Amino acid sequence: MTASADTAWRWGEDHQGPLTVDDDFASLDDNVEQSAFTQLADVTLPDGSTRQQACSVLVVQGMYCAACADAVTAAVERVQGIEGVEVNAATRRVTVYWNPDATTVSAWAKAVGDKGYRLLPARDALSLTERMKASRRALWRLFVAGFCTMQVMMYAWPAYVAEPGDIPPDIEQLLRWASLVLTLPVLLFAAQTFFTVAWRDAKQLRIGMDTPVSIGIAVAFSVSVAATFNPKGMWGAEVWFDSLTMFVFFLLCSRYWELKARDRTAGALDAIAHRLPDSVLVQTDSGEWQRLSGRNVRLDHVLQIAVGQALPADGVLLSEQATTDEALLTGESTPVHKLVGDALVAGSINVGQALRMRVTQLGTHTRFAQIVALMERAATDKPRLAQLADRIAAPFLVVVLLLASGTAVYWWTLAPAHALAIAVSVLIVTCPCALSLATPTAMLASAGQLAKRGLLLRRLQALEAVSQATTVVFDKTGTLTSDQLQVVHMHFAAQALSAAQRNGVLAAAQALSAASMHPSSKAVARYTHAPLAQLAASTPIELHELREQAGAGVTAHIGNQQWRVGSASFAGGDWSHAGAWAGPRVFVSCNGQAVAHLDLAESLRPDARAALDALAAQGLRVRLLSGDQRAAVQAVATELSRGAAWSWASVQAGTSPLDKLNAIKAWQAQGERVVMVGDGINDAPVLAQADVSMTLGQAAALVQNRADVVIQGAQLVDIAHVRQIGKASLRVVKQNLMWALGYNVLAVPMAVSGLLAPWAAGLGMAISSLVVVANAMRLSK
Repeated sequence: MTASADTAWRWGEDHQGPLTVDDDFASLDDNVEQSAFTQLADVTLPDGSTRQQACSVLVVQGMYCAACADAVTAAVERVQGIEGVEVNAATRRVTVYWNPDATTVSAWAKAVGDKGYRLLPARDALSLTERMKASRRALWRLFVAGFCTMQVMMYAWPAYVAEPGDIPPDIEQLLRWASLVLTLPVLLFAAQTFFTVAWRDAKQLRIGMDTPVSIGIAVAFSVSVAATFNPKGMWGAEVWFDSLTMFVFFLLCSRYWELKARDRTAGALDAIAHRLPDSVLVQTDSGEWQRLSGRNVRLDHVLQIAVGQALPADGVLLSEQATTDEALLTGESTPVHKLVGDALVAGSINVGQALRMRVTQLGTHTRFAQIVALMERAATDKPRLAQLADRIAAPFLVVVLLLASGTAVYWWTLAPAHALAIAVSVLIVTCPCALSLATPTAMLASAGQLAKRGLLLRRLQALEAVSQATTVVFDKTGTLTSDQLQVVHMHFAAQALSAAQRNGVLAAAQALSAASMHPSSKAVARYTHAPLAQLAASTPIELHELREQAGAGVTAHIGNQQWRVGSASFAGGDWSHAGAWAGPRVFVSCNGQAVAHLDLAESLRPDARAALDALAAQGLRVRLLSGDQRAAVQAVATELSRGAAWSWASVQAGTSPLDKLNAIKAWQAQGERVVMVGDGINDAPVLAQADVSMTLGQAAALVQNRADVVIQGAQLVDIAHVRQIGKASLRVVKQNLMWALGYNVLAVPMAVSGLLAPWAAGLGMAISSLVVVANAMRLSK
């Protein structure tokens, strides 16, 4: 699914009341409820007309593996009106792009429900209550399996240590019956989750991760029951109740720790996305405070925010002062001190004292909502290595069943009593759980770690791509330089002016400039880097007949004198003495006579040099690609590389958006993997072309939607940190994949040859998954 370049995402209508999802899926079609998980976009069609396209992000309950994700994808894609589906088993999220004129949410939600899964909005599925219920169920299953396993092992232990004939036949049979009874709770309760998923897969004629596990448990139990009822029968006298219960216990241990790891990785992102308060105190017209749902907050409401509470919306501070933690938005952990009238942002935490605020922005108009949208998009992204692992896992399950069947047939001719036990070991030991967990757990752990620093990933694939990058290309304006100009020098046409006269000129220039929003005028108005400017600020100026000519300058009368501040042609007068200057200039005239001019320059970001040094130290080429004039671009390039141990690979100025795009393509054709860093609207095509694109938090929404990584705090040094995390992620993914494949290469021959008992196979599979998860969790620290 591809959207046009002019797609503008927005939320649905505001809504009230708590979100509930009925089993008949009807509530998902309600516009009020739907706005919690659906965005609408205006999409341009090939004939030039436009229509709306919806994008819904929901959580899939009951999805655990790649096979489940494939089933959900297939179910949704078969519904008419669906234009794109992205499913991630690791985060249990599905993103669906659909045509509101051709289908409804309930239609494709029912299609998913028919496959045995359930769709829920993330806020409901990931609520604290739901998390506690899932964790409690997992712990109960684990407890029952563990308790019964210990009892069964106690009854099985005599058979392992006693010599033949030491145990009377009646006692031996009693121990088997006791083991059978204690195995029933494990089979009917603790292992129920495996059978439920396997049966659901079987009804859909497909093989999932739990299929070989369930077959192994069922076969081991059946053979053991047969041996208990008829010890002299064809299945032999050996029972496997101890191996069965131990296997279930080990596997449940693995699943439980996977659940906890999921909460620490994907759950860390969820905690950020759903940090807004459920309720808030709102001041009524009578002046009283009333607690309302966060969804009932409206523009211009006056709110009272308690200490430790997150702000539910953007607004302005009404209290005299406040202190907020904006680490989510900037990555900076130092609290920000606010004064009355200052802007407050949704999602930040009040860490000072209780404050009052007036709401100015709600919903997706807030910066917090844009961050959440980016995070939701990343949560359904599948890195290339994860897609490869999923493609391997699906046919691998078929091979597992064929291998187990072949093993059973082979051993049946040699030792029928052991044939099924060996086949069970093969089924258990080869379950590709670790293979499917190898990539997503590592990538999500890294994404959570980056989010804590205010670095938001839009695509998990960017972690792999950035680790392989060879070149970093920077735009200049707004990226290496700040978005503000600064006055570097002020020159006076007459050198014999007294300090008071110079002060008067600067005061007049600043008074006129304060009336304009032009970047150059704003730079002059805030010029305070001289004692002269401090005097000018204290001099009252009265302006008359103030007028501004867009793009040229400002004119006004001060007393009986006409002053002009702007371009040389607008100011008038003779400026032949001004000489050359690489950057912009502001000229000041009085009654048509040249009085003074100010040289302006872009201010470099404080950490620009440190960022370039860090990237060069990582072995990357650094390039500068700008549409500005060569003199200005070269001045910035020279300043940043002065005395450095590295040099620019190339510096290009005066480039159009098409020139930038062609330059990126040319470098890629030479085999370079390009990271593009920019923040302008004109950088959107280049960001889309680059292997990895990064932008800063203050960039336009369109640019952020095109970028793979959004640096909320606008700290360029974080680019090197992203690459460092990317390389660590790729290294851990490769370690996990090598471990998962190596484990199977070693364990499968042992199981086929009969050297691995079912309980040992279960232990090996559980340990394999735990090793993968534990290795990935190192990235979150």
